[in-house]
Amino acid sequence: MPKNKGKGGKNRKRGKNEADDEKRELVFKEDGQEYAQVLRMLGNGRCEAMCIDGVKRLCHIRGKMHKKVWIAAGDIILVGLRDYQDDKADVILKYMSDEARLLKAYGELPENTRLNEGIVGDLDDDEDAAADDYIEFEDEDIDKI
Repeated sequence: MPKNKGKGGKNRKRGKNEADDEKRELVFKEDGQEYAQVLRMLGNGRCEAMCIDGVKRLCHIRGKMHKKVWIAAGDIILVGLRDYQDDKADVILKYMSDEARLLKAYGELPENTRLNEGIVGDLDDDEDAAADDYIEFEDEDIDKI
């Protein structure tokens, strides 16, 4: 049998929480960078995001974040723009929900940006819309089925 040389397998690596609780400093965009909101995840380390400047870009998640920082639709991210490809960008940082709210409060994000929602776009805030989905059947209708 081989001699154990390491300190454990993949379950030990999975258990690491690299200082998830402590507050980190808020990072603002610099030149060559832009804020964006993830529209949908594409797989293979890529996502489609709508940047604040109004351009929809295909974003590549960098290797340092891959399988360590989970990005979902609706998240606010910081992307690095490419000089040679305007329709592509690289994800530099994912903002947590409280950081995204701070960015909106500082005026970095526009007021119409919708935060902490899983799906970006066609969402109704009305609770009346859910009541429209209720269908009532009569006894005669059930007999016909």
